[in-house]
Amino acid sequence: MILRRMHTLLARLYDAPVEHDIQDFLVTDKDRLRELLGQHANTTTDEQVFLVEDEQGVRVGVFIDQSVLDRLNRHDPLRSLHEENLRDYCTALEGVSHFHYLMWSLSRCRSVSLLELELQAEVDKYASAVALFTRQRQGSFPDALHHRLFHAVSFVPGLDDISRRRYEEANRHAARYCRSLEERFLRPRHLRPERWLAELRRFFRCAHQEKIRQLAV
Repeated sequence: MILRRMHTLLARLYDAPVEHDIQDFLVTDKDRLRELLGQHANTTTDEQVFLVEDEQGVRVGVFIDQSVLDRLNRHDPLRSLHEENLRDYCTALEGVSHFHYLMWSLSRCRSVSLLELELQAEVDKYASAVALFTRQRQGSFPDALHHRLFHAVSFVPGLDDISRRRYEEANRHAARYCRSLEERFLRPRHLRPERWLAELRRFFRCAHQEKIRQLAV
């Protein structure tokens, strides 16, 4: 399954495996999402990670619309990532990222804020896309990717002010961090992919306040 492979990509990128299979937590139908979440279901987006409390405790769920998965299965980004499937790739990768970071953190009894989840997802989309592009294009760096992911973006309409500010803040912080990575480790004069990878893994493991503190500098 495409999501399982995308999850494996992230786990290997960060050397941060989790024992849970994302397929076991997947919801792909909006009607089913409404049944689970009621008024809290966000049916205006194709991706949502959620927590549901029941008699057995709290369960994690990952909603990615079936239409997104169908298109990704027809145009596999792990074989060839390009402009036509980049949007769907980022939609699915955001859900995979939220699931992966949440499960990795919970297994270590670490609390996670919504801003931290969004920030890590922004970094994950960029870092995984860089890894795919360079592998698929014989090491050629995707110069336009940063602009495409961090500037040529729009947010889901109807967001409340708090949510919109959180998304905008995560986008802004991630854009600055990923540009710094490019300049320090991925440009021809400073090409050090092993340092790029080490820095990504270090940042992934930082606690929320440490990440924000570093990005504010």
